Amino acid sequence: MKPFLLVLALVLLGLVAPAQAQTLDAIRARGFLVCGSSNPLAGFAQQDVEGRWQGFDVDLCRALAAAIFGNPDLIEFRSFRGEARFAPLQTGAVDVLMRNGAWTAGRDLRYGARYVTPSFFDGQGFLVPQSLSVVSAYELNDVRVCVVDGAGALQALDEFFFSNQTSYTDVVYEDVADLLVAYRANMCDVVSASGRQLQAMRRELADPSQHRILPERISKEAIGPVVPGGDDQWFEIVRWTIFALIAAEEVGVTGLNIDSLSAARSPDVRRLLGIDGDVGASLGLRASFMTDAIRAIGNYGELFDRHFGPQTGAAMVRGQNALWGNGGLLYAPPIR
Repeated sequence: MKPFLLVLALVLLGLVAPAQAQTLDAIRARGFLVCGSSNPLAGFAQQDVEGRWQGFDVDLCRALAAAIFGNPDLIEFRSFRGEARFAPLQTGAVDVLMRNGAWTAGRDLRYGARYVTPSFFDGQGFLVPQSLSVVSAYELNDVRVCVVDGAGALQALDEFFFSNQTSYTDVVYEDVADLLVAYRANMCDVVSASGRQLQAMRRELADPSQHRILPERISKEAIGPVVPGGDDQWFEIVRWTIFALIAAEEVGVTGLNIDSLSAARSPDVRRLLGIDGDVGASLGLRASFMTDAIRAIGNYGELFDRHFGPQTGAAMVRGQNALWGNGGLLYAPPIR
C-alpha cells in the first residue's frame, strides 16, 4: 500500500508521468499513426473505387502523420459506424478520431476522452430545391420538413419556426439515410439536418446545382479531433497541428509556396516554419513539424477547397469556417 501511495503522490506532483502519457512514443514504435473518424461521409471520409480513403478527415490525419514522421503516408485510417464513438479511443484502437460526435459537455467529460479544438463549425440547416425560390431559412413557411427524431433536431425546428412566426409540418424519420430517400420522392419540401449531412446528401442528387443549402444554422455544432484523456503532450501535438493549418492560411503560406519561403522576413511566417523559435521542441517534435504538415496537405483554405470547393460539383460556402478576419470563426493563437 505504501509504494502505491508514494507513486500516486509523485504523479500528483508531476514527478512521474501518467501511464497514458506515452502516445507519441507508441506511435513512433509502431511506425505509423492510427487515425479515424465516425460514420463515413462524402467530403469528409469516403473510399474511392480502389478502396482508398479520402476526404477532409483523412487529410487532417495525413497532416498529423507528417508532423510526427515527416511522411503523410504513414497512417492507417479507420472509419467507425455511429455518430459518436469513444470505445476505440478507450481501447487504443485509434490514436485520434478526427471527427466524432459534435462537441458537448457530456461527451467531453464522461468518456475519458478530450476534444482538442474545432476543425469544422456546423449546425442544423436546411436543404431546399431551387424551385422553391427561397435563399434564406427565414423565407420558409407552410413547408413539409424531413427531419430525424433525435439529438434535439425537432426541438430546434419548433423553436425556429415559432420565433419566426411561420409554420411547417414535420415528416419524421429515425435514420438520416431516410431523409434523402423521402426528399427525392417529394415526400417533403425541405430536409433539415447538420450542414455536413446536407452536403453529403446534395452530392448524391442527380443535379446538385438544382438544390441549395440555405446559409442559416439553427443550432451550433463544433466538430474536431478527439484524443484519449491523460496525455497532455499528445493533446497539444494534435492541437498545434490543426492551428498550423489555420495560421498558414492567415499569413499566406500554402502547400505550393512553402518551399520558397526559407528567406521570408515576416516573423509570423518564420515562426510558423520553425526558422525562428522551436515550438516543436516543447512537443517532442522537429522544429519543422508545422512546415511538414502544411507541405503535406496545404493550409486550411486549400484543404477546405479540395473537398468542398466548386470542383466537387456541390460547392459549400465556407461561412463559419472562414477565417476570423473574414467573418468566420476559425482562429489560431499566435505562434510565439
